[in-house]
Amino acid sequence: MKRRLFLGLLGTAGAAGLVPSVGWGFPRLSLEPAPGLERLELSRDEWRERLTPEQFEILRDHGTEPPFSSPLDKEWGEGEYRCAGCDLLLFESATKYDSGTGWPSFFEHVEGHLLSQLDFSLVWPRREYHCARCGGHQGHVFSDGPEPTGLRWCNNGLALKFMPA
Repeated sequence: MKRRLFLGLLGTAGAAGLVPSVGWGFPRLSLEPAPGLERLELSRDEWRERLTPEQFEILRDHGTEPPFSSPLDKEWGEGEYRCAGCDLLLFESATKYDSGTGWPSFFEHVEGHLLSQLDFSLVWPRREYHCARCGGHQGHVFSDGPEPTGLRWCNNGLALKFMPA
C-alpha cells in the first residue's frame, strides 16, 4: 500500500472516530447534563485553594493516580461516591465492582452527572469523562465491564469522596 493511501485511510478513520454516531470500538455514550444542573466555574487559583495538589493534578490537569493507591478501590460500604471538586453525586455504591485494575470501578453512573470526550493523550484514543458540574476529570470509560451495562467507569480515587449511607 502506498504511504499516501495509508495515511489518508488512517486520517479518515481518526476523523470518523470524532463523529458521535460512529462507535469505532468506543463506548457509545449519550451524556447530557442533568436539567437545571448549574456549572461551577472557578479560577485555577481558586481550585488550588479548594483541592490538594494531588487532586488538582487529577481534576484540573487530567492526571492519573497510581493504580492500587486509593483506599476507595477497597471501599465496599454502602453509600455515595461524590466529586471531590464540587460534591456532585456521581456513583452509588450498588454499582461499584472490583475490576482488578487498581482504580475504583463502576458499571453505571448517575444520569446527567457526567460528560465525556475523546482523549488522545496516549496516542490511542480513549473515552474520558468529567463531572458535569465542575468539569473535573474523573477517569475513563471502557466497554469491558460487567452486565447489565457492559461498561467500566474507571475512576481516580482522589477525584472522589465517599459518603457512607
